[in-house]
Amino acid sequence: MKGAIRYVLNHVPRRYIQRVVHFVTPVLGLAYVGRREQCPVCGHHYRKFLPYGYAVSRENALCPWCLALERHRLLWLYLCNETDLFEACPRLLHIAPERCFIRRLERVLGDRYVTADLESPLAKVKMDIQQIPFEANSFDVVFCNHILEHVEDDRRAMREMFRILRPGGWGIMLSPVNYAREHTYEDSSITTPEARLAAFGQPDHVRDYGRDYADRLVEAGFDVEEIDYVKYLTEEQVARYGLRREIIYLVRKR
Repeated sequence: MKGAIRYVLNHVPRRYIQRVVHFVTPVLGLAYVGRREQCPVCGHHYRKFLPYGYAVSRENALCPWCLALERHRLLWLYLCNETDLFEACPRLLHIAPERCFIRRLERVLGDRYVTADLESPLAKVKMDIQQIPFEANSFDVVFCNHILEHVEDDRRAMREMFRILRPGGWGIMLSPVNYAREHTYEDSSITTPEARLAAFGQPDHVRDYGRDYADRLVEAGFDVEEIDYVKYLTEEQVARYGLRREIIYLVRKR
């Protein structure tokens, strides 16, 4: 199972995977029937979650029903427990929207929820994050998760998100960060999928963020708070929801 999933991730374009994966994984989930794990996003229970990963498959990672990964389950708990997103009904720009969130956020926010991406068939607006086609101060909230490591000019993309966020607005901008690195590693001469996998950990990544990731967000104008949310949960919650440590980067525009 792990080898098959890893092969598909590394050899099939993401836009094709996004069109069919939600039909396939619930069937695979029949082999994982149980009550030990629960996805907080969709509420379904499993003996364990599916494996997932490009270079190395992580055990207990992907919810077969809604496709939420560990970071999605962690973020959902944070949004539900620590923000007023579901009461305030802000205008939200969701860049490269995750399937597990789309319908749930649409139900709450209606047409105030805007999804956008350059290639994803799940998004309503086709756009390049480096040149966002919305006026300044257009959104109350922006989500951009695990995208900037794919973008050629990530600093320009960060400035664009700052521009379209209204003063007083906030956002979530998760990225994979290699905390062993002080500085982000990038090399524009590395262009093949095989070389990028070796250098950056995934064939479509163009950099390996270091501990200076938050500094780049600050350079774009944001106030940044790094939240290690797993620390605020019980061991029982971490085990039941199949979570792992990932810093939530909460950004604000004054």
